[in-house]
Amino acid sequence: MSQKLQQQIRIMLDLQDNMNSKVHQDWRAQNFEWYRAIWIECGELLDHYGWKWWKKQSPDIEQVRLELIDIWHFGLSMLLMSQSDKDALAADLTEQMQSSAAPENFPIALESFTAIVLAEKRFPIDGFMSLLAGVELDTEGLYTSYVGKNVLNFFRQDNGYKDGSYRKLWAGREDNEHLVELVQELDSSSASFADELYQALQSRYQQG
Repeated sequence: MSQKLQQQIRIMLDLQDNMNSKVHQDWRAQNFEWYRAIWIECGELLDHYGWKWWKKQSPDIEQVRLELIDIWHFGLSMLLMSQSDKDALAADLTEQMQSSAAPENFPIALESFTAIVLAEKRFPIDGFMSLLAGVELDTEGLYTSYVGKNVLNFFRQDNGYKDGSYRKLWAGREDNEHLVELVQELDSSSASFADELYQALQSRYQQG
C-alpha cells in the first residue's frame, strides 16, 4: 500500500509542478499566496457543508469532496515550495498520509486547519487527512479525483480555455461528465493513467 501511495504522490507532485509551470514558467520565484487560495476554498467548502443555524441545511458531501481536491492542488504547491526534491517529498508524505480518524465536529476541524494555514503559512497534512476522513474520502479517491481534475484543467488550457475558444459541451454533455465516465473506464492504477486520460478526453473532444 505504501509503495503504491508513494508512486501516486510522486505522480501528483509532477502534475502539480507542470500545471503551475503552465500558469507561470518560473512559478516558484513568484511567491504566490497559496495559503490565501486555501483559505478561500475552505470558506467555500464550509458553505457546502452547512453552518447557518437559522435555516435547514444538509451537507453536500460531493461538493465538499470537490473543494478538498481543489485545496489539495494548492497544498501540493505549498509543499513543493518547501521541498524541491520530489522523491524525498513523496516519501515523507507517504509516512504522513496514513489513515486518520474523522473529526468529531467537521466545521471546527476545518477552522483549525484553516487557522494553521493562515498563521503558519504551511499545509498541515494531519489536519487535511482528518478532513478527508470526515467525508469518507481515502487516498485512492483523492488520487483519482485529483488526477482527473488536473488533467481536465490542462486539457482546457491546451484547447483554448484562456482565449474563449474552448467548447465545454461535447455531444450534448459537459466536459466534467465525460471526465467522470472516462475515469471509471480507465485503470487508475496505471503509471500512465494521466496520459491515457488526456488522450481519451482529446479523442472525445475531437468527435464532439
